[in-house]
Formats: sequence, C-alpha cells, structure tokens
Amino acid sequence: MTTSSARRVTAALTLALAASTGFAHAQRRPPAPPNFDAFYELGPDSLIRRGVPKGTVKGPVTLPSQVYPGVAHDYWVYVPAQYDGTTEVSLIVFNDGATYTQPDGYYRAVNVLDNLIHRGELPVMIAAFIDPGKFTKDGASNRQAEYDPPDDRYSRVIVDELLPRLYAEYRITRDPERHAIAGWSSGAIAAFTVAWERPDQFRKVLSGIGTYVNLAGGHVYPEKVMASQRKPIRIFMIDGRNDNRGVNAGGQYDQMRDWFLQNVRLKDALVAKVTTSITSGASASTATTWAVRCCRR
Repeated sequence: MTTSSARRVTAALTLALAASTGFAHAQRRPPAPPNFDAFYELGPDSLIRRGVPKGTVKGPVTLPSQVYPGVAHDYWVYVPAQYDGTTEVSLIVFNDGATYTQPDGYYRAVNVLDNLIHRGELPVMIAAFIDPGKFTKDGASNRQAEYDPPDDRYSRVIVDELLPRLYAEYRITRDPERHAIAGWSSGAIAAFTVAWERPDQFRKVLSGIGTYVNLAGGHVYPEKVMASQRKPIRIFMIDGRNDNRGVNAGGQYDQMRDWFLQNVRLKDALVAKVTTSITSGASASTATTWAVRCCRR
C-alpha cells in the first residue's frame, strides 16, 4: 500500500469512528432525574461480617409508666459479646427502639454495634431500644405526646424509669459523658430533649431528620439554646434539603413546619452558642466540632 493510500484509509477510519461516536451520542438517553424516593444503600458495617462476635438482644421487657399514667413502654437490651459484667460499660438509648433491632430493616443497629465494638471504634456498651408508650387499655400510641413537646416529661421516663432498670441488671457507668441517646424524626427531637433537660445523665445525641418544627412547639429550640447557659452536650445532626419543607396541601409555606430549615436553625444556634463561649486560646473550629461530633471514645 502506498503512503497516500494509507493516509486515505486512516482518514476514512477516522471519519467512520467519528460518525459512529456521534451516532452513539445521539442515541444515548438523557440522564434520569434524581430519585428522591430511593433508599440509602446499607454499608458493610450494617451487615453481618465474618469473624465478628455477635451480641445478644433481650426483650421485649414491659415498663409501666408513672410519668404517663395508664401507659407502658416496651424495651429491648443489646448486650455485646465483650460484656462480662466485671467492668463498667457505656450506654446508648434508641427511641423508636424496635425499628433499630430489625435484622432485615433499614438501620440494623445491632450489626453496627457488633462491628464497631469489635474493631474498637466504639467502646463496649449496652444499648437499650425503647418504644413509644402505648395505653394499656386499648394499645393506642402515645408517641407524639411523648416525643414532640420540648419539655421534661419524656426525659423522666428515660432517667427515672428506664435507667434504674438498666443499672439493676447491667454494670453501666454513671458517667454522663459515656451516655448517648439517639432517634430519627420525632425520636430525634425527643433524644435532644432528654439531653437538654438532663445533661447530668446524657451528653451525647444522635439526631436524624429531627422534628424541630411546630408539631408541639419544637421550633423554639434555637431561641432556647441562645437564651440558656451553655450545656455540655455533643450532637451529631443529619437532615437533607428534600425533607418536608413546610408546604401544605394548599401550597402555603410555613417556615415553622420546614424540617430542613429548622434543623439548620438549631445547628446554627448550637455553633453560635459555642463560638460565644470559646475560652482563650481555643480556635473557632471548636464550635463546629462540638455541634457535629457524637459518640467518639
């Protein structure tokens, strides 16, 4: 083949390739719009892992309530494989407890605890999973009345009714720095409220898509934070812009019912509160750390 022929073949191949590439681009479908209803895919620590000793879950245990007469709470207790009863261990409490114990559910907290305790990323801890109360006469849920109001009533269930049961059965430290409480949605504001009302008992909070909105006055927390003395609470918060944004069926917007906005407002108040309380020599990053970290050793 002559040089000129080779050049013509190369040119023809180049044009053919370009044409086929252009055709492929023309045939390519446009990207699909985001699917806001897609579920988060579970990571490896939410799954059973080979070689990791498994803890046990005991329950349900029924806890009659004096704080809410006629109501009883069911709870379950996770005991890690490493617990031997000779050393005081840490504690975490989960609101809406049964949701987190489901082996095929969306959280699988028992697997997470097994894996992280095994690797030493969490201290050895007892976990209590407590459900909202139900009325003993008809089984009706008392969840909203317990979880959403920013008052001290539900904290008394946890501190005065649940903790004595746990202390009697397990060797749990009384150090509030080693006590955490967790929840999602209304369970999250309830978790924050327990720590807010009783930082002498709980100083770590895990808050997911917290209902810091005006279902029962929870939108007032940013103002309460700024008006109060600084409290020794550390919180991890998570929410997303596609949460309920406070638009009702008629298209009217109410910022007091905007989940994302109210989570941001509370986060900003917590950061601002710490910033105004920084001691000499501390950096501004201390504020962000205090507002977003939780459950570190």
